Amino acid sequence: METHRVHVVVRGRVQGVGYRASLQHEGRRLGLIGWCRNLTDGSVELEAEGPRPAVDALLAWVSLGPPGSRVDDVETRWLAAHERPADPGRGFEIRR
Repeated sequence: METHRVHVVVRGRVQGVGYRASLQHEGRRLGLIGWCRNLTDGSVELEAEGPRPAVDALLAWVSLGPPGSRVDDVETRWLAAHERPADPGRGFEIRR
């Protein structure tokens, strides 16, 4: 199956509400490889890679977020997939 990769910046009330932990859980549930982190401007940045249906499902989740969050804007940029398949053992991580 073809791999797709996306870079996303989520703006709104997305820090201090469990957004990254919930995002990590959702990314892992969908079997995606990637990471997320807080940015100093109060937004959350992420990259995710995997089959297109799983990436699309994560993007739908990102637009809603967990309870207590408020998503005002989602900036999405599609990237070239890595040439080598991503290591599935790496999973979806939270970066500091």
